[in-house]
Amino acid sequence: MKERNVKNKSLVKSQNEKWSLRLYVAGQTKRGATALNNLKVICEGKLKDNYEIEVIDLLKNPALARDHQIIAIPTLVRKSPLPVRNIIGDLSNAESVMGGLDLK
Repeated sequence: MKERNVKNKSLVKSQNEKWSLRLYVAGQTKRGATALNNLKVICEGKLKDNYEIEVIDLLKNPALARDHQIIAIPTLVRKSPLPVRNIIGDLSNAESVMGGLDLK
C-alpha cells in the first residue's frame, strides 16, 4: 500500500489566505507604537505581503472597546485566518507573539 503525504488542510488554507490583524491602541503612546513596530517586523518576516494591519484608536471611538470586548491595550486580534486569537501587550517577545498567532 502506498502512503500519501497529506498536508493539513487548515494549514494550507492559512498560508494562502490573507491574514487580517487588528491592533487596538489608546492614542499615540510609546507602548502602542512599539507594539505596531514589533508586529510589522514579525509580519514581514513570516507573512511577507500576505497580511493587513488595521490600527484602531480607542480614544477616538471608546465604544469599540466595549463592543469588541477589549479589556487591555495594546491588544492584537487575529481576525483571519480563523480561529480568532487575542494577544495583549507591546508584542516585544516575538516567539510568544508567533506562538499566539500560530505562526510557528
